[in-house]
Amino acid sequence: MPKGTIFLLPVPLAENSAERTLTAWQGQLINNINTYIVENEKTARYWLRNMGLKTPQSELVIHVYGKHSEKTDIAHYFKALETGTDVGLMSEAGCPAIADPGSEIVAEAHRRNIKVVPMVGPSSILLALMASGFNGQSFTFHGYLPIDKVQRSKRIKELENISERHKQTQIFIETPFRNNQLLEEILRSCQSQTRVCVACNLTSDDEQIISLPVEQWRKRSYDFHKKPTIFLLYK
Repeated sequence: MPKGTIFLLPVPLAENSAERTLTAWQGQLINNINTYIVENEKTARYWLRNMGLKTPQSELVIHVYGKHSEKTDIAHYFKALETGTDVGLMSEAGCPAIADPGSEIVAEAHRRNIKVVPMVGPSSILLALMASGFNGQSFTFHGYLPIDKVQRSKRIKELENISERHKQTQIFIETPFRNNQLLEEILRSCQSQTRVCVACNLTSDDEQIISLPVEQWRKRSYDFHKKPTIFLLYK
């Protein structure tokens, strides 16, 4: 029996952005799939509805793999795929398996010789890099920096040195309620000519992308509190 295909379905990053960030094919596909592996069931159901799902939600089979789900063997996620059923994999926001635990699902699919199809959609990391003006040939995403102030400052300086040595863009994130504190630490720790880009609320109506040297950032007022934000550093 042929195996099913696992489709990696991006999720919008912001309200009312589905039409401008997702393809028509994705809208068609979700109405041909009844089984999903998702990071957050509530979020997934919300976005499926907003992306044009016509299938009654009561008919969907949804498996949850996210950090808030119980840690169990993921083999049962693949029963439908092994018997020929196509399945959609969804992150909570953006592209599945990019800075997302869905990469474990994709790795297991490859081990089982199941076809994996990535679909076009918004990635906050790539959108921020595109808009930064920094090196797009060489870049690294680091996820979260240390919470401890001393360790965080040390890490920022390390990233600044790596960027200068390798001409490589350094990308990282923070919990939204600590965005302002992180930017303050960047401006204290980095040299004046180091360039910093802050990309906030990407794809939303109030999107902000500001890319400036540290010395110019120090003269500005800003407030990124509780807003989804990507930070980029380049020297």
